[in-house]
Amino acid sequence: MSEVLQLSRREREVMDIVHELGAATSAQIRTRMAEPPTDSAVRSVLRILLKKGHLSSRKDGVRYVYSPSVSASQARRSAMRHVVRTFFGGSVEGAVVTLLDLDSAGLTLEERMRLRALIDQASREGR
Repeated sequence: MSEVLQLSRREREVMDIVHELGAATSAQIRTRMAEPPTDSAVRSVLRILLKKGHLSSRKDGVRYVYSPSVSASQARRSAMRHVVRTFFGGSVEGAVVTLLDLDSAGLTLEERMRLRALIDQASREGR
């Protein structure tokens, strides 16, 4: 998969919509876009994303249905690697501390326990 940096704002918006829906036509994508461009502009972004390998397509009658080429979890991992590398100098700890510092973090006791268990498991596995 191409780096996150190689996506324009519109391309990222389209990818977010397609990941959310799982598969979508250009019309479905356009209706979910903030300040939607013309139909031809949406189709142009879709062609670019196909060429970059982020989307695949299949014909369904007269329409094309677009799907992500990689799973949402793979896309999240790739994006997080980029964020950690770019904004935290590769420090996972720095990224986690920043997430925990966010006002909206407000983790529940259950979420904190789950995170502790994941950290303990990673320690046991040598990660």
